[in-house]
Order: sequence, then structure tokens, then C-alpha cells
Amino acid sequence: MSVIFLQYPKCSTCKKAKNWLDSAKVEYFDRHIVEQNPTPEELEFWWKMSGLPLKKFFNTSGLLYKEMGLKDKLAQMSEKEQLELLGSNGMLVKRPLIIGDDFVLVGFKEEEWKNLQ
Repeated sequence: MSVIFLQYPKCSTCKKAKNWLDSAKVEYFDRHIVEQNPTPEELEFWWKMSGLPLKKFFNTSGLLYKEMGLKDKLAQMSEKEQLELLGSNGMLVKRPLIIGDDFVLVGFKEEEWKNLQ
């Protein structure tokens, strides 16, 4: 099985996730979330495949999220507006993201990731 691994190299959680993938011998395509920012279309597809609320795709602990005051603004935005916003800057997207043929995992929770093996 090969997956897409969207990550930011300076992110400590992403580093842990990458080490986990390597030690578990999971094949992955490494994609820099800022240099190759996900498009709104990709994000919409992944969000729908994940079954998660769209808010889970936002990096709510990130500096940019806080600077933009998104905690209060997201509720007034349409899903399309939120997807456009996520697609505008990879630093707004929760990371890491793992995308397989039939699943999407947001953030690194080792218990969830064990199913990748």
C-alpha cells in the first residue's frame, strides 16, 4: 500500500509521523504542505472521504489561524469559503495528513495509524 503523506518538515508532529511511517515500512509519497499546497478541490474530496467535520482540517493551534481570528469567523463561512481558505495556505491545514485509496487520517494519532500496516 502506498499513501500520500502531506506534512511540514519543521513540524515536530510531522517528524514523529514520518519516523513512524518509516519504521512501519509504509510506502508513501512525501508532499510538502506549503510548497505543494492542497487545492480546494483536493481538500473537498479528502474531507468528504474522511467523514470528519470540515473544522478538523484546520490547524486550529497554528499562528496563522489565530492571527486571522478564524475561531470566530469559520461558523459564518460557507463550506466552499472554508475550502477556498484552506486551499490558499498550507499553514492553515491540520497536519500531517495521510491519504489512501479509501481513507484520510488528519493529525498523528498512532492508534489510528496502526491500521495502515
